[in-house]
Amino acid sequence: MSDKVLFSYTGIFDKVDDIIHAAEKVADAGYTKYDVNTPYPVHGMDGAMKLKPSKLGYAALVFGLSGLLAALLTMYWMVVADYPIVIGGKPFFAFPAFVPIIFEVTVLAASIGTVMTMLFLFFKFPNNKHPLHDTDYMKHVSSDKYGISIQADDPAFNENEVKSFLESIGAQEITPIYFEENEYGYSAKIFEPKFIGFLIITAFLVSGATYFSLNKLMFMTPFNWMMEQGKAVPQEYNEIFANARSMQQPVKGTISRGNLPYEFKGKPEEAERVLLNPLQLNEKNLTMGKANFNIYCSPCHGYFGEGDSRMRGQFPNPPSLHSEKARNWSDGRIYHIISDGQNIMPSYSSQLTRQERWATVLYIRALQRSLNAKESDLK
Repeated sequence: MSDKVLFSYTGIFDKVDDIIHAAEKVADAGYTKYDVNTPYPVHGMDGAMKLKPSKLGYAALVFGLSGLLAALLTMYWMVVADYPIVIGGKPFFAFPAFVPIIFEVTVLAASIGTVMTMLFLFFKFPNNKHPLHDTDYMKHVSSDKYGISIQADDPAFNENEVKSFLESIGAQEITPIYFEENEYGYSAKIFEPKFIGFLIITAFLVSGATYFSLNKLMFMTPFNWMMEQGKAVPQEYNEIFANARSMQQPVKGTISRGNLPYEFKGKPEEAERVLLNPLQLNEKNLTMGKANFNIYCSPCHGYFGEGDSRMRGQFPNPPSLHSEKARNWSDGRIYHIISDGQNIMPSYSSQLTRQERWATVLYIRALQRSLNAKESDLK
């Protein structure tokens, strides 16, 4: 055995209480490089061994914060620096909308980084051989015994003292464990021909299964039902109609259920004269109107209707809603503009229901009243 390098001395214990007390005595004796092996997790063992918190958490923290910062900076660059778009009155960098993505990238980076750190730094992958593997000691402690292994590179290690110490704490079958092949480290066998062959066969099997699943299986019944559905796809050839088109014009004079056409299209004067706001002026309707105004109107008109557009340079600024002309319009006229559009302002009838449009009119009236208050309003 003189040509072999000592890794550790091991001792076997019969009872779980014995291994707990033995771990406490090993820690009290000043040994720091030792391990306890049991066939199942033993409650209280961490405290008995006086183990310090794992440093793996620092790796998780670093990788998690790195993922968070990377996601945050990437999205900031995309929506602010590279391609800013105003959507529904939201700010360029709408942070609450990005929280789910930031959370997912943070968790993904932390989990993958922690696993990689554990494999390559703590477990020294690709080295997959440990001196304790395939020993009688490991066969015992993975079945029905408990054991302690004190490593030879411990600062307090002395071969004769360690053997005597293990005997004094009641250890049985005290055995020296040596490195294989006279090497200071674990023998790497991951590049053996049989393992390389296993990887090649695995790669072929996975590639073949993936190709069969995506190119053959998905086109067999019943898996192909998702792609061969009985429906008309836009711009797809259709044998049912004479013009062979899937998209057909609605039958003249018909309307979709619950979607009556706007009867005053192109008739602002008639709408102003006929239409009356059916909603009551209350907190519920004003809240609804404010929400819709801020989403659809404020990007151009500003949050207070003063025409201070946030889309400067993209569209001409609209006139203020507080001009005498706008204040003298009836509710029906404002409703008509929202429904039918005016000048470069498009119609919002597809975005807002009738009730939401009337609620928006109420909120516009509230804005006009707030910035053009009369003396009687202050009493």
